[in-house]
Amino acid sequence: MKTNLDKYREDLKRLLDVAELMLVDLELEKRTREGKKIEKTTHTPGTIFLSKYQKWYSESYQVIKQLLPDRLDEFERLYKPENKRKTIDSITYTIQDWLRGVRSSVDYLGKINFEDFGITVMRFNMQVEILKSAEARFESSLFDIKQVLQADLFDSELDAARELLKNGFQRGSGAIAGVVLEKHLEQVCLNHKIAITKKYPSIGDLNDLLKNNNVFDVSQWRFIQRLGDLRNLCDHNKKREPTPEEVSELIEGTEKILKTIF
Repeated sequence: MKTNLDKYREDLKRLLDVAELMLVDLELEKRTREGKKIEKTTHTPGTIFLSKYQKWYSESYQVIKQLLPDRLDEFERLYKPENKRKTIDSITYTIQDWLRGVRSSVDYLGKINFEDFGITVMRFNMQVEILKSAEARFESSLFDIKQVLQADLFDSELDAARELLKNGFQRGSGAIAGVVLEKHLEQVCLNHKIAITKKYPSIGDLNDLLKNNNVFDVSQWRFIQRLGDLRNLCDHNKKREPTPEEVSELIEGTEKILKTIF
């Protein structure tokens, strides 16, 4: 079963492959600008970067937002200028300027005031390095250790829920599974730096927050919504007893969420 971490790994690999293609293209443009010979290409050097960068930036921005939010502002500043920028120089020039066709002014001798192309390449390289550091996070045990310990605890609680169900205590079993699901969704929000404004958020509240922040898609949201309804049946609906099949669905569904959404 593919988890959302698997999805991020695939997205990162694809984005880094595209970045490598753009870096090669920029190197060809650099050699062309220096008057050096290059192998014959099917495109004009520099055009791959121009055509692919915006889509690459948008997708990379979302990946970094989820995996490395502390670096998101830095990644963005490399792309676009600050709102209060008064002049364009070697410090304030950005990738967005290059894409818009803004170029360095020249002095009275016709010499450019700063290397706009070189700055663009440098800033893009820095963005690629930030994306690579997001990839490296998957290899960090510090990223996983809290989740591993918590997962062990949740597994024990789900085992207790199964034992209660086996002995005919549907409501108690479902209540435990519901608490496990709620705690896990809260942790996922913390993992992705999503602010929880309610003091006592429900499964539905957390589910909406995670969907609205693109942690998972609509199909996963609907699946969790169903589990939330089953939890409410166990905790609040006194008109009828939850069936063993419904409680089993809640337990197994919760286990699936624990193993696929982080």
